[in-house]
Amino acid sequence: MISIRTSDEIGLLRESGRLVAGSLDLAGQLVKAGVTTAELDAEIESFIRSHDASPEFKGYNGFPAATCISINEEVVHGIPGPKELREGDIVGIDVGVRKQGYVGDGARTFVVGGVPESTERLIEATREALKTGLAVARAGIHLSDVSHAIQETAESRGFSVVRDLAGHGVGTKLHEEPEVPNYGPLGRGPVLKSGMVLAIEPMVNAGTAAVRTLGDGWTVVTADGALSAHFEHTVAITNDGVDILTLA
Repeated sequence: MISIRTSDEIGLLRESGRLVAGSLDLAGQLVKAGVTTAELDAEIESFIRSHDASPEFKGYNGFPAATCISINEEVVHGIPGPKELREGDIVGIDVGVRKQGYVGDGARTFVVGGVPESTERLIEATREALKTGLAVARAGIHLSDVSHAIQETAESRGFSVVRDLAGHGVGTKLHEEPEVPNYGPLGRGPVLKSGMVLAIEPMVNAGTAAVRTLGDGWTVVTADGALSAHFEHTVAITNDGVDILTLA
């Protein structure tokens, strides 16, 4: 069942979403060569807990950290640890926050120093894919209209969208119905209604769309070793568009 949230619930979701945005703003200040992913994770967890909230990812199905930090060919679910960031890396940071029983979820991809123009194009295409998906989302359209817009934007720029992973509903749980694919035809799936809350998250690869999971059971990487980028917002559907909840 897809939940329809009240205005009070959306207010609580916004509080969690603002902490997601604050966490990602902090990450943007900290990402630099020589910093370890464990150090980033610890700083973000401290920020979240200082606001009387908890990191939703920590302990989720056994995940050991507060954030997912994925570098270069890592698509999502990278486990923070002793690895140091290097000049030219791209770093996807995904954050979930629970406050007063409601969850916000968001992600951004950062660069460490300078990167080639081809890498910049990948990151910009992923950011634009999210922007395009959000631009079409509103009550009365089919869910796949959002998916189609994301796919069309990414593929028109020469990139591929990951098909084995998807966005999702979010609310009192991290993953709720419906699943939100980043590809598909127009006019399919449930009709969006005002009050639905979705985490929309394009994952876009420079090469093949195929992915695989490493032996740690979590880290998803591109099958061909090419770079991947990831952006995500939690949004509430309205009659006029989306209300982005993961903004500072």
